Amino acid sequence: MDIGRRPRASMGQNRPLPPVGEESAMNGRPNIVLVHGAWADGSCWSGVIERLQAGGYHVTAPQFPLTSTPDDVARLRQVLKLQDGPTIVAGHSYGGQIMTALGTDAPNVAGLVYVAAFGLDQGESLSALLSQGPTPPALAHLFTDEQGFIWQPQDDFVQHFAADVDPVHANAMHAVQQPIAESAFAAPMGVPAWRSLPSSYLIATQDQAIPPDAQRMFASRMGATTIEVPASHVAMVSHPDETAQLIRTAAEARVAMPAGQAAR
Repeated sequence: MDIGRRPRASMGQNRPLPPVGEESAMNGRPNIVLVHGAWADGSCWSGVIERLQAGGYHVTAPQFPLTSTPDDVARLRQVLKLQDGPTIVAGHSYGGQIMTALGTDAPNVAGLVYVAAFGLDQGESLSALLSQGPTPPALAHLFTDEQGFIWQPQDDFVQHFAADVDPVHANAMHAVQQPIAESAFAAPMGVPAWRSLPSSYLIATQDQAIPPDAQRMFASRMGATTIEVPASHVAMVSHPDETAQLIRTAAEARVAMPAGQAAR
């Protein structure tokens, strides 16, 4: 048999994809979607993914284009549509911006988990927020290419952005960084998703990208369940146990919640 030839009927047709996460749905656990931030990709969640999968959770950590907040929100919605049942969304850094921008239209999202992440309120923008104080060390030497995308220099990435990660691993993370469009920083936030969804927040107390006090402010005003971890900005890499546990706690709270009461 020529395995290189396939029936025409199986190719090029827009057939609906089956939902993912059926195993989680069967065992009563929510699905987990992980949202990476700028200068990162989905692999930054690897340690967290392994721990959640070991606990029986279905986990998805897609790649985001980082071309604009609307583009990134569209990717998140694309992934959420594939989930079979309630889903916990966890975001790191700019990933918090993406999930916050879901607004009130997130029908299968059962909760949000912010990991050293931006949690803006309506009308706020990243550029305005970042201009309010001294430039954090991890963001001091960003550079923009001819296409308008911002990159992280290697020295700042290793020494400040991922300061508590083994340098060999941090250098590998830098090698796969995805730049972010400069225009993404100017977009104002609409009605934030955390206004209507239960939220949790991991504060990285040694963060040199988002000041810990800013993280505490985000967590406080969203009424988030909060933990503090002595971590750099990439807490999910250096502290995967604590990160995974916070996500599990959010998921377990959803399981214990009566039907129809995910929104607050």
